[in-house]
Formats: sequence, C-alpha cells, structure tokens
Amino acid sequence: MQKSVFVREMFAEIAPRYDRANRVLTAGVDERWRGRAIRELAAAPGSRILDLCCGTGDLTFGLVRRDPTLQVTGIDFCAPMLDAAHARAKKVASGADLRFVEGDVMALPFEDASFDGAIMGFSMRNVVDIVATLREARRALRPGARLVNLDVTRAPNPLFRRAFELYFYRIVPLVGGIVGGSKSAYRYLPSSLVNFPDADGLSERFGLAGFKDVRYLRMGVGAIAIHVGVA
Repeated sequence: MQKSVFVREMFAEIAPRYDRANRVLTAGVDERWRGRAIRELAAAPGSRILDLCCGTGDLTFGLVRRDPTLQVTGIDFCAPMLDAAHARAKKVASGADLRFVEGDVMALPFEDASFDGAIMGFSMRNVVDIVATLREARRALRPGARLVNLDVTRAPNPLFRRAFELYFYRIVPLVGGIVGGSKSAYRYLPSSLVNFPDADGLSERFGLAGFKDVRYLRMGVGAIAIHVGVA
C-alpha cells in the first residue's frame, strides 16, 4: 500500500478520538507547543494563513483565538479529520473567517503567493516527499512570508533521548491504542520518526526548498522542534 493511502486511512480511523488522545498522551502540553509555533509565525492582523495538514484544526483554532482577524484556510487529505474540524468550528469559532479544504499538500489548490504565512503541526513526518511539500508551501506563500513547522525530533542529550524514546516507542502505542482506538495507528505514529530527518537535517531540506533565514528551536527536553523559514 502506498504511504499516502495508508496514512489517509489511518487518520480516518482515529479521527473521532484524535484530539482526546493527543491531550492524554502529552498531558495537554501539546497545546503549549502549538501556541509557541503560532507566536513564531507572528501573523499580522488580517493576514491570510494556511494550515497545512490541518487535521481536526488545532492550529487553525489556535490562530483565530490569538487573533480573530486572521483569515485561516486549513487543508488536509483526510475527509473524516476535516469533518471533525467543521464540527469544532461550529462550536468554538462560528464567527471566525475559516475555510477547510480537502486536498494534498504536495499539490496545493491555490495560486502562487496566495498566503501571508503557513503553519504545519506534527505532520511533516507523514508526507511522501518533504522537499516537494516544502517547495509547494513556498510557492503558495508571498515573498517574505514565514512557514512554521512543529514536529517531533531527536533530542540531542543522550539521556533525554533514551527517556523520550522509551515513552514514544513503548508508552505511546499502548496508551494511544486504548484512548485513540487503534493500536496499529499508534504503533505507526512513533515509528514515523525513524526515517524522519533530525532538526539539522530538516533545516537543510527547508534550504533545498528555497526557504531563507531558516532556524529552529527546541522544546520538550529537546524532542520537539519548531522550524521557521522565510519564503
């Protein structure tokens, strides 16, 4: 099975419990990580922002909570995830300027230079081609706009790395399988880090895709990274 098909079907299966599983597995800390990513985006009032692989909309809703004047478009290729995002929007952001689009981040259905900023959370590990995804994101951004990516990475400290890997590869599949409703999905999600580039490697790929002034910061004992690049 192609990776893209597998990932779409996997997320479709866990969509109903996805948000609850995230809160349980991180004890709610993932919301603080997303908040920091949103601050790094530093979107100006009234900006058009693209949420790549938006899922159920955590970053989308975080953006409009921070600034209700933003026009946010979330895109994801998993329809059940978008269904959950639409349902959340009716409850918590009914007056916000939001749009959810079903589509592939490697072939965005938007014109060049359509957005003033873009953000992506815990999804880059799941794309088929990282550089192609980054290039497509840059195409959709106006010159000078930022792309912010939030994802898991390898902690540089060996002690912290071992502790995190114990949690990520042993505890997450167990607890995620119970709370999220799919043991196979929560075995895949940790394993997706195995072939994912480390923080420096992802920075290099930002550069290969044409982004400038690339930098990153670490959180969560170094196992979470926020990358920022300028189109």
